[in-house]
Amino acid sequence: MKWIILVAFVLIIGSLASALFFLIRDRGRTRNTARALGFRVGFSIALFLLILFAHQMGWIQSTGVPMSRTAPR
Repeated sequence: MKWIILVAFVLIIGSLASALFFLIRDRGRTRNTARALGFRVGFSIALFLLILFAHQMGWIQSTGVPMSRTAPR
């Protein structure tokens, strides 16, 4: 699961770098920049949904601060 998330992050960063390249090279005259940013948004949403699904299936476990039953005073 860690490798899938790592690949997704690489795809997100790669599409962001691609958008920057097209923005500098084409100066925004073509739709390549918008397409690359659209892919980045799509990859980000897909990663978020994958993490939610993996948590529901029990493939990954959530960690963090445990909640106590009594409120601190």
